[in-house]
Amino acid sequence: MSDFRETGTAPVPDAGPMQKGMHTDTERCVRAVRSKDERFDGWFFTAVLTTGVYCRPSCPVVPPKPENMVFHPSAAACQQAGFRACKRCRPDTSPGSPEWNRRADAVARAMRLIADGTVDREGVPGLAARLGYSTRQVERQLLAELGAGPLALARAQRAQTARLLIETTALPMAEVAFAAGFSSVRAFNDTVREVFALTPGELRARAPRRAPGSAGTPGSTGTAGVPAALSLRLPFRAPLTPDNLFGHLAATAVPGVEEWRDGAYRRTLRLPHGHGFVALAPRPDHVACRLTLTDPRDLTVAISRCRRLLDLDADPVAVDDRLRADPLLAPLVDKAPGRRVPRTVDEAEFAVRAVLGQQVSTAAARTHAARLVTAHGEPVDDPDPGGGLTHLFPSPEALAGLDPETLALPRARRATLTTLVRALVDGDLRLGVGSDWPETRAKLLALPGFGPWTADVIALRALGDPDAFLPTDLGIRRAARGLGLPSTPAALTARAAAWRPWRAYAVQYLWATDDHPINVLPA
Repeated sequence: MSDFRETGTAPVPDAGPMQKGMHTDTERCVRAVRSKDERFDGWFFTAVLTTGVYCRPSCPVVPPKPENMVFHPSAAACQQAGFRACKRCRPDTSPGSPEWNRRADAVARAMRLIADGTVDREGVPGLAARLGYSTRQVERQLLAELGAGPLALARAQRAQTARLLIETTALPMAEVAFAAGFSSVRAFNDTVREVFALTPGELRARAPRRAPGSAGTPGSTGTAGVPAALSLRLPFRAPLTPDNLFGHLAATAVPGVEEWRDGAYRRTLRLPHGHGFVALAPRPDHVACRLTLTDPRDLTVAISRCRRLLDLDADPVAVDDRLRADPLLAPLVDKAPGRRVPRTVDEAEFAVRAVLGQQVSTAAARTHAARLVTAHGEPVDDPDPGGGLTHLFPSPEALAGLDPETLALPRARRATLTTLVRALVDGDLRLGVGSDWPETRAKLLALPGFGPWTADVIALRALGDPDAFLPTDLGIRRAARGLGLPSTPAALTARAAAWRPWRAYAVQYLWATDDHPINVLPA
């Protein structure tokens, strides 16, 4: 495949075949910057020697001369090299690199854990322990690939969170500092000045004025003691087809925990420092996100989990180019390009729900989950008048003491559920953004009652493996027969080898051929 694609008169780099280390290919990066293609945002960053700023590849200003450009793999690396963020293109708000959700190696797992706030909560030793490496090994690997160690990467993330809070809330600066994860106000002030070349006060003065009475102060108290909400725009790489993404979340929503209301998917969130509520609504160029948090320190984690839920850091061009190469899939891709994999904000929750959904309909799975929520979930008060969110989904610890005889499930499935819960509580099974995909799948298959479908659907939606595949799923086999693909699991798996490493996305295109509510954006 050629590295460049002709569009109009200017050759544009092809986003499909990019791999890690793109920042080392100077010629390719220069052409990407000249094309101003938003698909490359997050893949690498352009630092300009003459101005001392770093930018997205799509920065709207006139591109600098090639000899004045140097390229870095991360915003943290740019900051470590002494560059400050461009005030025009705001590179700190670009989508994350799709590499971290595509790969299963230690660096990618580390980046997912850092985005989930692990370094802020547990430090570098905690990060290393989760990865099963020494702190020295983790630091060396991150520095080699990203030009920055875990502390610098977490610092860059804190700076981005601080800017968001400064510009969109009325929180006092001291509260912003601690909410963003800084250990002191001085460190907060120094970082903001270094990264953005502005003081926190100057950043707030430059921000657009909020309308009187508008929300946007997480952690503050609004009327009737309800925390106010924060409205955000979550960027993504185009194209994005929202039908099956939001349709799946709405059709499988557990009453009390999730709902579709006023054109948005809403749900409760269990977060490190408290709980929260989120409403997510698709827009042509972003996803509108409205967050209500009981503790503003959870802002970074909440945003990261919402992006992961909606698969917003995916590279749809690379995915669709690979799937379009199959003549039987090409019409499906051309009809609705940019399908995403609906994932989860809580891996343990999804594993429990996957067991409840074994060999039953979507409606029956929702009913079983709703009963579990009512009996064992943590009650919460919906901040939106008329909203139907009443509980957090029960944690494994809350389910550890349940009486299996109270579950309206077949005896074998009760045993599967209690075994899963016990493995999660005891730590024998770890489900999270830092999980090793092959190892975790093997542990799932070793549990009684876990067959390939259950393990693979957890790998696909909870672990985030972009190559997870469901050859035994009835909907997939039905779609395969309709398209003329092999329908037996073994033959379909063999045919699907050509779709790797994006078989999880092929699942979405195959599911979308069915007349099912999961494929329809609710009215």
